[in-house]
Amino acid sequence: MSTGTPSSPLSEADWERLRTAATEAMAHAYAPYSQYPVGAAALTEDGRLVSGCNVENAAYGVVLCAECTLIGELHMTGGGRLRAFYCVDGQGSILMPCGRCRQLLHEHRGPDLELMTTSGIRTMDQVLPDAFGPEDLLR
Repeated sequence: MSTGTPSSPLSEADWERLRTAATEAMAHAYAPYSQYPVGAAALTEDGRLVSGCNVENAAYGVVLCAECTLIGELHMTGGGRLRAFYCVDGQGSILMPCGRCRQLLHEHRGPDLELMTTSGIRTMDQVLPDAFGPEDLLR
């Protein structure tokens, strides 16, 4: 769980580890309809690496984005909070999470979650400003 204290900066090696894991996850994507495989990887605050890939369905509206399966793995492997996130497309290029997935990542973020984006490393607040989250339900 979140400690509320700032984490040390991630190294280039950490980001490369995430890129590699996201690319490996993408290779497992089930994308027979769109032909658009996606892989995602994240580091948790306790240092675990979790990953996910997109899983399509003939009923397009029930597709699972890579972030969805990543969050499933997060909970299946002990829960916790996300510290860093990386997502790639079928060519290994950086991919921004869709709006639904940004909300999902926001829900499971640690206070220092950083995302690799097409514009470089950004905080969760930068990619989803003024987000609605669990704390809003307490108001």
